[in-house]
Amino acid sequence: MMNDRQITLRFMAAPTDVATVGGGVRGGRILEWVDKAAYACAAAWSGGYSVTAYVGNISFGRDIASGDLVEVIATLIHTGRTSMHIECEVRSADPRVGTFTQASRCLLVFVAVDKDGTPTPVRQWVPMRADDVAREMFALERSDIRSKITTAMADADYSGATAALEASTRFLAAPTDINWGGKAHGGRVMGWIDDAAYLCAVRWWSGEAVTVYMGGVRFYRPIHIGQVVDVTARLIHTGRQTMHVAVHVYAHWPREGSHTRRLAAHSLTVLAALDTAGDATDVTPWAPQLPKDVALDRHARELIAIRGRRSPAKEHRMVEI
Repeated sequence: MMNDRQITLRFMAAPTDVATVGGGVRGGRILEWVDKAAYACAAAWSGGYSVTAYVGNISFGRDIASGDLVEVIATLIHTGRTSMHIECEVRSADPRVGTFTQASRCLLVFVAVDKDGTPTPVRQWVPMRADDVAREMFALERSDIRSKITTAMADADYSGATAALEASTRFLAAPTDINWGGKAHGGRVMGWIDDAAYLCAVRWWSGEAVTVYMGGVRFYRPIHIGQVVDVTARLIHTGRQTMHVAVHVYAHWPREGSHTRRLAAHSLTVLAALDTAGDATDVTPWAPQLPKDVALDRHARELIAIRGRRSPAKEHRMVEI
């Protein structure tokens, strides 16, 4: 279902969408669905190619199980000169019942670009109905928060000695990772971020974990087929039941060596520790000692203050970030 400012994707969650460790669909796959729906909405509105510039305030609620009917609804709620702010809601239902429940919600910013990758103006949308005006106001309010989060994340210094747990993955960007513009699509990159953050979290916790929030996902440059992709995840803060993991995505051409790698994306992911029954449980606290680790722990607390709210975990769990 589609009009010029809203699109709904509907499909069945497959066994291949579910985490290999069991349970529901992992956050990374949900993010891929969200990015595809938002891209389709942005492309329909702009009439051309668009790139993911920023994804923020992504909270994950109830589980989506294999066999569930999934709806991803992408709606344009604000336009800038070259940007489109798109709200995405993910809902799922047991197809035998048909009652949909929200599983995730977030706001994405896409930028329209020409064939050379230069931002290009988009037609402006003027809300007329009261609910559309309210949604645009929400987008503008989030823009202010996004600016503060972006500044805080840009100012964070990850250089210097650290005793924090780190995890990394490295691989070649494959043709299956690429979107219609020939570059790794934002949803795929967010999936890589989620995988690395999960790896870091379960190593710290030595148990199962689930993504409950991802914020400040900023895309800096495209990743091309054949480039080496380095994804590094670092624990920077723990809450009572959560682990805050900063993730950086770098890319470089194999023939040029890793010294030429450049930052492609950056994000902060919050994961909750789970007990054997699948409920949120207290996590081993991280007590930073080295100056850089102390500064990054303070940085994580600053981001929590900027967000100014509690992020929900699964429907039957609430965690303290």
